[in-house]
Amino acid sequence: MASLRDIKGRITSTKKTKQITKAMEMVSASKLNRAEQNAKQFVPYSEKIQEVVASIAQGGGDASHPMLEAREVKKTGYLVITSDRGLAGAFNSSVLRKVYQEILKHHTSAEEYTLITIGRIGRDFFRKRNMPVDMDITGISDQPDFADIKDIAADTIQLYTDERIDQLYIYYNHYVSAITQEVTEKKILPLTDFNTEGKASQSSYEYEPNQEEILEVLLPQYAESLIYGALLDSKASEHAARMTAMKSATDNADDLIGDLTLSYNRARQAAITQEITEIVGGAAALE
Repeated sequence: MASLRDIKGRITSTKKTKQITKAMEMVSASKLNRAEQNAKQFVPYSEKIQEVVASIAQGGGDASHPMLEAREVKKTGYLVITSDRGLAGAFNSSVLRKVYQEILKHHTSAEEYTLITIGRIGRDFFRKRNMPVDMDITGISDQPDFADIKDIAADTIQLYTDERIDQLYIYYNHYVSAITQEVTEKKILPLTDFNTEGKASQSSYEYEPNQEEILEVLLPQYAESLIYGALLDSKASEHAARMTAMKSATDNADDLIGDLTLSYNRARQAAITQEITEIVGGAAALE
């Protein structure tokens, strides 16, 4: 049985851990509010640029662009968004497990795919398994600006334009609520699914100078906006997952402190009883 000093030490250390997890929970809750707001504010822009691109691509005109045309798939690109830090429950492991399973399912050689990672956890996961990481970026802020990922987004799109990859998928955690995040797979390139069902455009557009020149500028921006929107969504999910994980850790610390306090009181009572018994026994021996 542990001594009173040992139990007291564990209670003290658990209380300090609880203070840390509680502080991290509050910080994540604060960051979540801003991240959720950022993700929601980006939606109108994303929907409008999608509407414009869809009106050109599906308008029945002669405009065409390589990013709109499917081709024979020789190599697939996977853009994976994770975090730089842990302590976020299953936030990272769930998306990495999904990507890993998909790669094993569809590819037999490392020549058939390449990886682009945003976040240190994902980069380290794939490099540890000797999987081809073509590009990576770490150190993204908790409230990212488009400038933070513009280079890697543009370079990723360029991989497709240069025909170094023939399709591009993005994997990230979609924010549903503070306690629910869903691993999401989305096909970025080629741009063949604009998901415009039930979103009939109420606007008519006139294009100057012509549709093809507009597509030349707009399509890369649209593809980059999909990546940025996924990053904002993922950041909201990360903060929510970390807040939930730290709340669970705080609750577990409370339970552990309660159990240790009960054990401490029992051990203390046993020690007192033992002392009383020894005193009574000593007094009886002197009579």
